[in-house]
Amino acid sequence: MGQPAATEDWSVSMVESTMARYSPTTIGGWSYPVGLYLYGQYLTYQRTHEPRYLSYIKSYVDRFVASDGSIGQSFNNLDSMQAGRLLTILHHETGQDRYRIAAKKIRDRLDTYPRTSDGGFWHADSDSRAHQLWADGVYMVNPFLVEYGKEFNDSAYTNNEAAKQLYVYGSHLQVTGGLLKHAYDESRTASWSDAGTGLAPEHWCRAVGWYSMAIVNVLDAIPSSHPRRAALLTILQKLAAGLEHYQDPTTGRWFQVMDKGDRSDNWTETSCSSMFTYALSRGAQKGYLDAHYATVAQRGYQGVLAKVSLGSDGRTNLTDISIGTNVGDYAYYVGRTRATNDFHGLGAFLIMNEQLRSR
Repeated sequence: MGQPAATEDWSVSMVESTMARYSPTTIGGWSYPVGLYLYGQYLTYQRTHEPRYLSYIKSYVDRFVASDGSIGQSFNNLDSMQAGRLLTILHHETGQDRYRIAAKKIRDRLDTYPRTSDGGFWHADSDSRAHQLWADGVYMVNPFLVEYGKEFNDSAYTNNEAAKQLYVYGSHLQVTGGLLKHAYDESRTASWSDAGTGLAPEHWCRAVGWYSMAIVNVLDAIPSSHPRRAALLTILQKLAAGLEHYQDPTTGRWFQVMDKGDRSDNWTETSCSSMFTYALSRGAQKGYLDAHYATVAQRGYQGVLAKVSLGSDGRTNLTDISIGTNVGDYAYYVGRTRATNDFHGLGAFLIMNEQLRSR
């Protein structure tokens, strides 16, 4: 089937389709892609008030959180912390103390979690990730942190920590032109790290997308008087200029390797295009960015909508989503599988669509 009418509520269609494809038991383990998707489902719940959407999220989380709040995760990497947003959400919605107890395990883990010399959280507490900052990581922990602080009256710590992390990561990863490199290795020992700068070689679009969404989320949370706010706004404004520059003029989307769209094997990727669209729209709406970025976001939105359709079974399909990805070179990124209905893409789409559907 082709593209249906523009009146389609794509968030509802996507949530209903995904719930039909997976039960809370079969959707997958405790992971950030599922956590991202279910966060998007929660945003759809907030608008529609469809109780099945929330009960599905609760059923998923209750697989991992016991009635006493114990949770069998060690939280030794940032990726494992992203689904913690669901714990804060469920505490807010149900008032059940077990979700606070489980969420506090993540908060307390950060007290001993390893950091670079300037305070940035390592991507993981393992030899293969030691001393490394990945742009992906800022989204895995910092939106959770500021939401945790608001829910549990810990904002004095969480706002400062989240703002510091965005600043430290940005100070290392952002380069001339505004884009961010995928990762930085303080020890300069990773195979991909530049001996001089410690930086990875490429601008991988979803890594930059994670950072884009995270910095907007943190700016939304911290007070206007926060001492790091001006620096974060500068990072975001430079990043936005880079996003506008590298947006594909033909499709409105962004390329898997962002600054090399002229190469024939490069391709426009749907999850990052959703992430950038969200961040630019939200940034313009909130005054973090110049108002013209709302138009840039609209081009991105139309580009992503071109990648969603209804199949013959009446369910949504979202195409050209890069699967999970490590740090690599150009050939590695462009060779990644281009999946349909991967949770990275579904979650990013829902976050974007809930921001832009009525704009």
